[in-house]
Amino acid sequence: MSTLSVPPLLSSPRDDAMHLHRAFKGFGSDKSAVINILAHRDAAQRALIQHEYRALYAEDLPRRLSSELSGNLETALLLWMHDPPGRDAMIVRQALRKDLLNLETATEVICSRTSSQIQVFKQHYYAKYGVHLEHDIELRASGDHKKLLLAYVSTPRYEGREVDRVMAEKDARALYKAGEKRWGTDEKTFIRVFCERSAAHLTAVDSAYHGMYGKSLKKAIKNETSGPFEHALKTILQCSENPAKHFAKLLRKAMKGLGTNDSALIRVIVTRTEIDMQYIKAEYRKEYKKTLNDAVNSETSGHYRTFLLALLGPNQ
Repeated sequence: MSTLSVPPLLSSPRDDAMHLHRAFKGFGSDKSAVINILAHRDAAQRALIQHEYRALYAEDLPRRLSSELSGNLETALLLWMHDPPGRDAMIVRQALRKDLLNLETATEVICSRTSSQIQVFKQHYYAKYGVHLEHDIELRASGDHKKLLLAYVSTPRYEGREVDRVMAEKDARALYKAGEKRWGTDEKTFIRVFCERSAAHLTAVDSAYHGMYGKSLKKAIKNETSGPFEHALKTILQCSENPAKHFAKLLRKAMKGLGTNDSALIRVIVTRTEIDMQYIKAEYRKEYKKTLNDAVNSETSGHYRTFLLALLGPNQ
């Protein structure tokens, strides 16, 4: 089957829409052509292509893609068609559905996003689903995990790099008192520090904690908390220090052992491609002595593999 090779920068959204329509014609679609176009368009271009497609053919492009594709390729491409905040809203909404409840996924997305990213995707969430994100968290999560998620999505955090060292040491002492120094854990203190402080500040708290008590904050979290609450705290901490390393670890976990966790693989690659994929690839290679492209190549197949590799870009 012929592949429509479309020069990424020379093709207008209208041309792209027409090329896609042509790729859908006949028996079976030209999947290579679809991938060739869409994998190389950014969020703004994809939105324009969808607009042009609807204007030309009175048809919704994602709906057409859904009828032409199947399996993991369909899942990945449909997720890719959204802009980042709309996509986050969709992933979290699905993860918080009663019949598909997946608190791990909801926590992974919420606790790895910056304060400003959360504010934007909350707006999308309400606009699309007619309910506030907090309402769904309230319904589906429980205990300290619920308290932390509610605080995390509603508290604005400073996103600069400046840190008050004295304050960081004070927080380190408060966390030690709330956890390892006492019998039982004062979860309120953990929630307050982790939800109100900037990423740079939390990194400084971890460093101060290590200097004062000879162990990492991550180890303290592991010893003092458990379950979804532990997962949320660890995600916030890891993403404050090195988000790329955190996502490299998630990708490794998705591909390790028998079988591949395709939903996790798709979620991480699609959501990070336009944010920090080059850093994730570098961390993956550093940590696992193998390129991320090679790992994905050996764990996937067919057009699904082609699409993910196109998102990842050069094998380095």
